[in-house]
Formats: sequence, C-alpha cells, structure tokens
Amino acid sequence: MTLIVSLCVAVIFGSAAYLMLKRDLIRVITGMILLGNAANLFIMAAGLRHGRAPFVDSEFETSDPLVQAMTLTAIVISFGVATLVLSVVYRVYDSHHSVDLRRLGSAEAVQASLDDQPTAQEIKVEEAELREAEDQDVGTTPEVRA
Repeated sequence: MTLIVSLCVAVIFGSAAYLMLKRDLIRVITGMILLGNAANLFIMAAGLRHGRAPFVDSEFETSDPLVQAMTLTAIVISFGVATLVLSVVYRVYDSHHSVDLRRLGSAEAVQASLDDQPTAQEIKVEEAELREAEDQDVGTTPEVRA
C-alpha cells in the first residue's frame, strides 16, 4: 500500500514540476496546486498506519489524528492561495490580454521604457507653463529684453 502511495506522490510531483516549467501562467499555477497536493499526499502517507479509530479501546493501535488535521488545514490554505493567485492571473490577462510569461516579460520591459518618457498631456502642460512664464517675463521687465 505504501509503495502505491509513494508512486502516486512521485507521479504527481513529476507532473507538477513539468507544468511549472511551462510558459503559460495557468499551467504554472496548476503545477503549484499539484505540488501542494503531492505534499499533502506525502504527509498523509507518512502518517499512514493500520489501526482502529481513536474512540475504540486503548489496547489497540490507533492512527494519529494530528496528521489528518494538519493535512486538512493545508488543503484549505492551498485552496485559498490558489483562489488568490487565479484572481491575480485573471487581472493580468485582463490588462495584458495574455498569460504567456515571455510576452508578459517583454510587455513590462516596454512599459518600463515608456514610463521614462513624458506623456502627451505632460508635454502640453509643460508647453503651456513655458508660454505662461514667457508672457509674464515680457509684461513685467521690458528693459531687460532690450
């Protein structure tokens, strides 16, 4: 029984590693979720004992309920993290129209270079301020201009 569970953990872990190496953001997230599931299955397999339920007489060997409680807690936490990460992926797709990691990386590089350049509205505001400053200079000090 332990050998079968160990093989399942190995297959799930290998699948998770394969998916996490892909370029698609959804596959990377799926790989992370599978990695968490493989870890949970490994923890459950480590605490796997053939025993009776804890409410039966104490003369029999019982399985440890702490392992099951910790695994259940890990499942709930991983579900919350998966929900949060998938909502972030949705926002990324909504803003960039892609979940390809290479495209997102190049989009951020282009955005960083565009952030250094002023926008059209900033240029118009600066030109208006310069014209206003020139008009004030011309009106107040005519002798300096001569």
